[in-house]
Amino acid sequence: MKETYGDGGAHGSLKKVSPLRKKSPIGRASLDASKERPSIPGAPPTHPLLPPPPPPPPPQSFSSDPYFAPDIIYDSSEELSVIRVLDTRLLPWILISIFVLSMDRTNHSNAISDNLPQDLGFDIDTVNVGAAVHSTLFFVFCLVGAVAAKIVGPARFIPILMFAWGMITVAHAFIRNRRDYLAGAPRVIPSILVYFGRFYKGNEFATRLAYLWSAQMIGSAVSGLSASGLLHLRGIFKMEGWRWLFLTDGVITIVLAIFTWFYLPRHAAHTTGGIRGKKPWFTDRQVQVSVTRVVRDDIAKRRLDKPVTWADARDTFSDPKIWIHVLNTTIGLTPMTPLHTCTLPPSPSLQFPLFNVFAANALTAPPHFLQAISTILLIRHSDRVRERGFHGAIGTGWQLVGWFLLLFLPSGTPRIVKYFAAVIVASYPAVHPLNVAWMAENAGFVPFSTMCACAIGKRVIATGAMTWGSQIYRADDAPDFRRGNSINVAFATTALCMWLVQKYYYQYLNRRHANRYAELTPEEREREELLEEAKGNSSVLFRFVS
Repeated sequence: MKETYGDGGAHGSLKKVSPLRKKSPIGRASLDASKERPSIPGAPPTHPLLPPPPPPPPPQSFSSDPYFAPDIIYDSSEELSVIRVLDTRLLPWILISIFVLSMDRTNHSNAISDNLPQDLGFDIDTVNVGAAVHSTLFFVFCLVGAVAAKIVGPARFIPILMFAWGMITVAHAFIRNRRDYLAGAPRVIPSILVYFGRFYKGNEFATRLAYLWSAQMIGSAVSGLSASGLLHLRGIFKMEGWRWLFLTDGVITIVLAIFTWFYLPRHAAHTTGGIRGKKPWFTDRQVQVSVTRVVRDDIAKRRLDKPVTWADARDTFSDPKIWIHVLNTTIGLTPMTPLHTCTLPPSPSLQFPLFNVFAANALTAPPHFLQAISTILLIRHSDRVRERGFHGAIGTGWQLVGWFLLLFLPSGTPRIVKYFAAVIVASYPAVHPLNVAWMAENAGFVPFSTMCACAIGKRVIATGAMTWGSQIYRADDAPDFRRGNSINVAFATTALCMWLVQKYYYQYLNRRHANRYAELTPEEREREELLEEAKGNSSVLFRFVS
């Protein structure tokens, strides 16, 4: 017999519902029609000690999406068919976009390995200033990016950003001096998290983020391989190799942005036209299933067109649990900066060449491919068993093993051995997408776009951490970097402990919520159900994923 789904709750997986006893789909606020109680969100009980309740809103106000079907009952096979279409028609295009954008992001270090600073007449200090300018503008833009995506629509905002990024990359091919370099340094990243949230549930989000980050890693790997070939074009039309690199990557991005404009659908109901073809991706019923399953999973998505308010942002950023995730990311990503700037070829920032420029760029590829595979495997398993803390600790422990190897390798170790030790570190499963998904699903009923802005801001703060991370490996510590690797071991160890502390802290909060709920009277429990969305993760009904 098929599994029939009715009530998904606000932040959990859908529950099995007997076909003989259909429940209302609005979570704990579902009501028995035989008692003539109002529909969404429900009527509170009368009690002499409680103030009179406000009148309930009409049912149609629960979701602004006309395709939300509160009474629809569907089985697991119908939901899987919707996911299959999303994973075969929507997700691959997003991954291709991220792949190309990642090549644009990493071609900068490849260009530096081809003597870009020397060709333009400045030193590595200017490169670091450019990185600081980029991080600052990147931070400012990401704070408003999710809001802008809601105003314009993510299906339109993403290709606009891609086109702008491609134009800036092409402009890099024509910079002539230090001023042009600093003016062209800032770039932008599209608000794909907002777009993903319209189609995927919470327990599907981390795996899709893993695919997204893996596409970035593969893009970085291919960028190194393509750079090793494009840099050979130095001298053609009197252009340096790095100019050909920027020009080629930028043109590819612009072309893809134009196609993306005509491909990404605004909604599951709008999948015809453009280069998508005349046949819709979904039937009318599948459109209802696609919309309803996402709203049932997280009722904060019931009004995706609602603008983000300052109150939403205040509630998000005043939650100390959010800042624990931010601190974890900052500490965990700090040691990865010196890894990619010095230990692995092509040593762009400190210019300690281990190999010639062409071999160096090619040798950056293997760890990126390995990391893409390990990331997908770890996070898919995390989604399957619905566990976050131990999986994050495993990924962090992986890189910690590599840091210990780099720390204790004796002086005079062949450079190829050091390279393989660095590959162990660089191929660790990226736990940042796991942390983003963990933060989002434990945020309660915070509007999803606000949470996406917070997630991007968390990543940007981590990018700021790379500013001091780039100072871990110093010239006076070369070539073994004992001091630097000791610092990296300390950061990685702290990050591993933080994953475990977060897990046990969330388990403690769950026990406290359960104990408080057990002490409530039946009337208080019903009232708590009505206030659950307003209270968010502070409600005793909320259960954190650990």
